[in-house]
Amino acid sequence: MSTAVGLRGPLRPNLVLAICCLSLLMVSMDSTIVNVALPALRRDLGAATSGLQWVIDAYTMVVASLLMLSGSLADRFGRRRTFQIGMAVFTLASALCSAAPGLSSLIAFRMLQAIGASMLNPVAMSIITNTFIEPKARARAIGAWGAVVGISMALGPLVGGGLTQAIGWRSIFWINLPIGAAAIVLAQRFVPESKAPRARPFDPVGQLLVFAALASLTYAVIEGPNHGWSSPLITTLFATTAGAVITLVLYEPRQRAPFIDLRFFGSVPFSSATVIAVCAFAAFSGFLFLNALYLQEVRGLPAFQTGLYTLPLALMMMACAPISGRLIGRYGSRPSLLLGGIAMATSALLLTRLDGTMSLATLVFDYAIFGIGFGLVNPPITNTAVSGMPLAQAGLAAAVASTSRQVGASLGVALSGTITSVGAHRQTGGGDFSAATHAFWWLVVGCGVAVIVLGLLSTGSWAAASVRRIAAFLDEAPSGEPPPPATPNHAR
Repeated sequence: MSTAVGLRGPLRPNLVLAICCLSLLMVSMDSTIVNVALPALRRDLGAATSGLQWVIDAYTMVVASLLMLSGSLADRFGRRRTFQIGMAVFTLASALCSAAPGLSSLIAFRMLQAIGASMLNPVAMSIITNTFIEPKARARAIGAWGAVVGISMALGPLVGGGLTQAIGWRSIFWINLPIGAAAIVLAQRFVPESKAPRARPFDPVGQLLVFAALASLTYAVIEGPNHGWSSPLITTLFATTAGAVITLVLYEPRQRAPFIDLRFFGSVPFSSATVIAVCAFAAFSGFLFLNALYLQEVRGLPAFQTGLYTLPLALMMMACAPISGRLIGRYGSRPSLLLGGIAMATSALLLTRLDGTMSLATLVFDYAIFGIGFGLVNPPITNTAVSGMPLAQAGLAAAVASTSRQVGASLGVALSGTITSVGAHRQTGGGDFSAATHAFWWLVVGCGVAVIVLGLLSTGSWAAASVRRIAAFLDEAPSGEPPPPATPNHAR
């Protein structure tokens, strides 16, 4: 439950939903637009592969670190207020990105964008769930929200490719300006303010430890090939990651309201969902990153045509996400996870033979297979994470699953670029980009297999017994049916 304040006039739920979906459209489309523009960024700013990785990862890393904090701020200070601040920051940062004079400033402005993005989609979902109280109406609203994810994924490469090809990469950030301005004004007029009656206390130490672990790991993976894996800087960064994780594990159980309740990981479904989210989104973000570079720099396709060739990926995601939701409703998470893992592994297996002459028809088919896999895997992540959790803890469990998605997205770009760079460096004659990507595609095959194995483990009797034990530790009864499974998260 939450407290609504400052409502002027009758509430218009569908208009509130439309305003919230504007933020999702903007943030989700922004990620795919940037991927298509990477080759143009490289040419214009003289960026190395590691620089392109930072353009993506500076964003996802900050979002992953701040998602849960933003949710707490919204509960405490007001969801509409937080939403508007996030939209204003994101819009301002988009304008700054479009005017960035160099790579370093672009990366800094992308981090500012991420601060705004962390206040948008999670908070918008909270506004929706507090606006649509009746279960069927809420389910329809969440379904519409999920459809916007697919629409933005389909539009992003086309709009980004067209703008990059016709005007230049800076124009891809302009599209956020009118959308952001409209959302801010409409939210002030039509979205009621709401707060949680009891907001979660802040855990600044836990927040700092999570950010330190993620930032040091990402920096080490991206910059390792440049500085040397055994260099003092890189070894210090890996040691910082390990130290932050160990400190987090020791510190959090002693807190009354920890940033991450480590007892959750005693639930096999919750732990499995966390790893599945990391694996699936690492595979997805690496897939987008490498294929945007391959299609334009190896095959010589223009930006708009690159968007057209990746369209089957988005269309299959749009088609399979609701199918996955229906499968979950009837059979649970296992079929979606097994079929999705198989499709992702199959797609990556085909790409282990990628070269500069592979037929474009084969690539389109492969992209469609990957879209099917990812479209099936994404919906059951939240469902698996909250399955059997006490009602009071389901929201926090879903937030951790959302954070895990962003962690995976950050690691996927870092690993794909670094593995490819190392592979190219080891080859004679300057390196073949296509062959250098093979090692990463084998890693994605492993991610697909991990989804299959965890899909089996998280839905068996052993998993159910672990959930009952955790519910007893939390001193509450299990919630029974989890929230609707089609609650998507796309902050990247």
